Amino acid sequence: MAIINRIGDLAPDMAAWRQHLHSIPELSFDCPKTSAFIKARLEEIGVDAVHDGIAQTGIVAIIEGQGAGPTIGLRADFDALPIEEETGVEYASTHPGKMHACGHDGHTAMLLGAAKYLAETRNFAGKVALIFQPAEEAGGGGEVMVQEGIMDQFDIGEVYAIHNAPGKDFGKFHTRGGPIMAAADTFHIHVTGKGGHAARPYDSIDPVVAACAVVTALQTIVSRNHRPLEQLVISTTQIHTGTTDNVIPEDAYINGTVRTFNKDVQAMVVARMEQIVAGTAAAYGCEARLEFEFGYPPTVNDAGKAGFAAQVAAEVAGDAGVDADVEPVMGAEDFSYMLEARPGAYLMLGQGEGAGVHHPKYNFNDEIAPIGASFFARLVETAQPVR
Repeated sequence: MAIINRIGDLAPDMAAWRQHLHSIPELSFDCPKTSAFIKARLEEIGVDAVHDGIAQTGIVAIIEGQGAGPTIGLRADFDALPIEEETGVEYASTHPGKMHACGHDGHTAMLLGAAKYLAETRNFAGKVALIFQPAEEAGGGGEVMVQEGIMDQFDIGEVYAIHNAPGKDFGKFHTRGGPIMAAADTFHIHVTGKGGHAARPYDSIDPVVAACAVVTALQTIVSRNHRPLEQLVISTTQIHTGTTDNVIPEDAYINGTVRTFNKDVQAMVVARMEQIVAGTAAAYGCEARLEFEFGYPPTVNDAGKAGFAAQVAAEVAGDAGVDADVEPVMGAEDFSYMLEARPGAYLMLGQGEGAGVHHPKYNFNDEIAPIGASFFARLVETAQPVR
């Protein structure tokens, strides 16, 4: 690993920052303690400007380099998840029912480490915009920050982000040009029948049977309505109906997720779901209503920027430490909105074995922070060299 020496020296600081953030997890946009901690560290570091209150608790900090040049954006998310922590670490969550179970505390620490180095050395032209974002897990904070104008206000020309990857080789970067993560949409289906006594089903119109048939029929979209070479996932995750054993309920509720990379596939799924839901329910004498919520769009890397990021990553981790054509995953990420607004790339950084993200025993590996911070720093210095 070609970790920058000064950033290696900052490893204890990054670990301390990360572990403090881990102890105070906050959700969605409501992250005042987290935001205040980040702002205080940025002021200590000596960045040139701190703009807070973006997307409620988000921050954009500016570091000026040597002479005129473009502005490169580096993003870290900082919200947590509504999970009860089970790690047993001494710096575990002090907020019951909330936990940094996805490593956003580590992402923030890496970007703060890079910020300290860049503010000290300023071995680049133009500017760096450090983007600290709330509400990645829920609420689309990335979209809100873009809507509030950060790309234009700070003249950001390109933008990059890293996510930790438990289960992947320690210190190895993974990226690709094109789609790297999927769109995540949600569906709600309301089936209405006629309730009655369970001993006289002929006097009722049973929404339970209709709901089960709808769930089964939805699976034919994947198996019969789309090309198998195009990635698609439709998962039903909830069915709620009834209250007791001797009553046929009046209605049933079905909920789930759709994951796609292609807008044409997404449109096909919506059209087929509408037909299947209405037609299947009618076949059982029921009525049904589909609500389809479009969520985060696919995370699509600019091919050129992803290739450039992979080259920089290789300077830090070596050629063998970079997979520049990783297989896309069906998870979703609201950095997608920033990549829709500006070219850039999203990378994953392996942190070795351990519990996966969104698990109550997950914990960010502090040993990868100097690797990620060195990547951010080298990215800036390579993209915007001093002439």
